[in-house]
Amino acid sequence: MKIAMTIKTSDEQGILEAITKKIFSIDLNITYTHFYLEKNNLGTISLELENVKDIDYLVKTLESLKSVKSIEIHDSLIDIYGKRIIIIGGGVQVSQVATGAITEADRHNLRGERISVDTIPLIGEKEIAGAIHAITRLPRVNALVLAGSLMGGEISKAVRKIKKEYRINVISLNMVGSATKEADIIITDPTQAGVMAVMLIANTAELDINKIKNRKF
Repeated sequence: MKIAMTIKTSDEQGILEAITKKIFSIDLNITYTHFYLEKNNLGTISLELENVKDIDYLVKTLESLKSVKSIEIHDSLIDIYGKRIIIIGGGVQVSQVATGAITEADRHNLRGERISVDTIPLIGEKEIAGAIHAITRLPRVNALVLAGSLMGGEISKAVRKIKKEYRINVISLNMVGSATKEADIIITDPTQAGVMAVMLIANTAELDINKIKNRKF
């Protein structure tokens, strides 16, 4: 069984190591973790685990650590937010792509999907390339939309890398620059690009990227 939990701990050195040792001691696998410090000298650790057979025993094992203040069991990020679309580029184009993606995601989410849409308006080759590389460090990302008027150089290299190593679907607006050559599909209308991004990753849609790959719309 897979579960997700949030652990509140005191801000002490080595607490993350102590918790992971306890988890490994009962043969559980950590599939996701996120740790951050709060202002009140508490740490929050979000974990997603698999192969859990006894939740009560797991909680008791972790509560045996003096630094652990509370444990909450809840749904995983994939269950709550589902698949994720990232839209990167110029402000106007980003907002238009987001309109199409959010509207289409709403239609599918009403039918049982969980698709979330994230946007970040950026300018500059270095900044956009850095954001694309950072996508690999984000959970649940299934599609990237390049929403700009000119993208190439380091941006193209970043797109090539995430496609090869992480198999993320990439949609590009029809723009100037070499980035369009790296995208799976090119779409001229920004709103339609958002719609297509959702249809590519939705289980409730019947759009096979292999049938439209390397085409321009």
